[in-house]
Amino acid sequence: MFEAPRCAWCEAWTKEIGPIYPKTEEAARAPLRRVDLTQKPLPADIKTKEPVRMTPTFVLVDDGGEEIGRITGYAGDEMFWWQLDNLMEALED
Repeated sequence: MFEAPRCAWCEAWTKEIGPIYPKTEEAARAPLRRVDLTQKPLPADIKTKEPVRMTPTFVLVDDGGEEIGRITGYAGDEMFWWQLDNLMEALED
């Protein structure tokens, strides 16, 4: 999860999904790592297909750190779980 200080949508995700996510099957397959987008340099072990410009952005990576897909923004819990389900299907391919 790429986030930034004072990001209202990041705070909403943290409040609504943050306590639940670590207990889910999705978290077992795709553990959450939080990256502050304002801290440079960004981690070299995450290889994104394009720059992250908006927070929150959830980037799903393979074992080599290559981006498989992403969710940009947070539009509420139902939309997040739906988008995450679609991303998790990409892990299975």
